[in-house]
Amino acid sequence: MTAQTEQELREELAAAYRLYAQFDLTDMVYTHLSVRLPGEGHRFLVNPYGLLFEEITASSLVVVDSEGHPQQETSWPVNPAGFVIHSAVHRAHPDAACVMHSHTLAGMAIAAQKDGILPLNQINMEFYRRIGFHPYEGIAADDNLSERERLVRDLGDNIGLILQNHGLLTIGSSVAQAFYRMYYLEQACRVQLAAQSTGAPLHCPSEAEVLRARAQFETDPDQGQMIWKALRRKLDREQPDYRN
Repeated sequence: MTAQTEQELREELAAAYRLYAQFDLTDMVYTHLSVRLPGEGHRFLVNPYGLLFEEITASSLVVVDSEGHPQQETSWPVNPAGFVIHSAVHRAHPDAACVMHSHTLAGMAIAAQKDGILPLNQINMEFYRRIGFHPYEGIAADDNLSERERLVRDLGDNIGLILQNHGLLTIGSSVAQAFYRMYYLEQACRVQLAAQSTGAPLHCPSEAEVLRARAQFETDPDQGQMIWKALRRKLDREQPDYRN
């Protein structure tokens, strides 16, 4: 795949922020979505602290270093402590071009459960044994370097994390892939909560059936690209200013 320019990545990430807002994945001005910029050194795009996700545009995104410190002039602050989780993952996983984090009601509810995502639906099966689990250590702080090491350890070679008593995280080789994974990880949480709320006995297929379904997802060459293109077309019709 051809490397994307900074402007292309700005538009991709701004689109993801707008879609977070559309699909109710936000927590007001909190959480981050980040993408690695091409070139030398560790440089990333993140949201300016204080903007609602529905307000973010390509030009409002801020370039930061691996510690979350701005590398450009900006009239908006950046939250370095909020970038702690992202910086740890980006630095440890060169293939993690994009990292997305969420504090949704469903995601936080599942993060409060001991068993994580259960294979109750084929959506959930895509994430079977592909989501790590990071025990709660308090609010992420930019001076807690040891937690960064444990975050990376708990992520391992998975495609995402449940941050205990906190929220969800996904990674991807592109903004499109990370968003696809976050959207469906959120859906998996919602499915599980809905099923549990009925009080009826729950059915999980056999491990062999679950692994077969997971393999079918893993071998799909699309990996969310078709959905992402459709969502970008939707934004271009309804909120074209995200590109500004």
